[in-house]
Parts: sequence; structure tokens; C-alpha cells
Amino acid sequence: MKNRRALREQIIPLLREENFSGLVALAGRESGVAGQLLLFLYDPGSLLHWRALEGLGYVAGAHPQQVQKLISRLLYQLNEDSGSFGWGAAAALGEIARHRLSLMTEIIPMFYGFLEQDFSRAPMLWGLGRLGEVHPELLQEILPLVPSFLKDADPQVRGLSAWCLGKGRHQPAAAALETLLADDSPVQIYDRGDLHLATVGRVAQQALAALGTGEASR
Repeated sequence: MKNRRALREQIIPLLREENFSGLVALAGRESGVAGQLLLFLYDPGSLLHWRALEGLGYVAGAHPQQVQKLISRLLYQLNEDSGSFGWGAAAALGEIARHRLSLMTEIIPMFYGFLEQDFSRAPMLWGLGRLGEVHPELLQEILPLVPSFLKDADPQVRGLSAWCLGKGRHQPAAAALETLLADDSPVQIYDRGDLHLATVGRVAQQALAALGTGEASR
């Protein structure tokens, strides 16, 4: 217990400083870093939650063996019977795939099911956006499902759907994204190392710009 506590105390300042290279170096010395990062995934309102998600991806890229043994645990957390409600697990799977695709090749088809579940939809949309930013070709069958969530009652889901479609450069979604431009519902999205507050309409505008059809792209 003492060693785990000490390791956690080393991880926290690295996450706060967004020092992912330092985190990877620590994981090279301590095999329990990836497991400790999972402990931050139950508080999606915390910046450390999101930094831990991103850090887990970096550790997967550099030390895949350390993360591989955790994937079954993440999948279990996405089982409603586990009682954990999948906080962060869906997002973590997308982030791992972003950095070390070989660990997730057989699991990516399961992402369809995670999108269909209310409790895992928002984090899965974030994970898909992160994956689509570097491997858009992998999402050609999944992205056509996402525009239907632009009408979701939850503004967080609408905003993350727009964000995901922009990151995945899904051109067919342009018309649906335009319907959200006047949506002033608040949304919070982790991107580029920080939590950003915006409106659904602003996120949709940014997604259209990424598709080359928004005002910001002209």
C-alpha cells in the first residue's frame, strides 16, 4: 500500500504539469504506473481525470505490455453488471488505440455497442474523436452512426458528437452539424491538454471548419 501511495504521489505532479514524457519515463521504471492511472478515471469533472486518460495513451505507446493486461479490466467496467458505470473506460480504450493500435485491433468493433449504451456514449464519443484524429480510416463504419446523437437530449452528448465528427473529418455530417449552430447549451470538452468550456453551437462551428465547410475555414 505504501509503495502504491508513493507512486501515486509521483504521478500527480506529472499530470498537473502535463509532463507526459516524465510519466512515460516513470512507467519505464515502475510497472504499476498504468494501473495507478486507472484510479483517476472515476471523476470526469476533474482535469486530472483527463490528463490520466491521455497519459495512459502515452504509456500504452511506450510500454504496451503494461497496458495490455488492463484492457480486460476496462472492458469489464463497461459491463453494466460491474457497477462502475464505465466511467472513463470507454474513453480510455479510444486513447489506447490512438497510441498503440495493435492492442485494440480486435476490440474496435465493440465500440459500436458502447455507443448504444447511455452510460458509455459520451466517453466513447471522446475516445472515438481522439482515435479518429490520427486513424480516421478505422472509423469509416462507425462515424455514420454518430450524427444521430447530434439530436440527443444531453448537450454534452451533442457537443461531443460534433467534436468527434470534426476530428474524424466525416464530411457527410456537415448538414446535420449546421443545425446545431444556434445551440447555446454549455458543453465541456478536454482537448489539447485542457478542459474547455464552450457551447454546442461553437463546437459544431469548429467541426464544420475542420471539414472545410465552416466560416472559420474560409
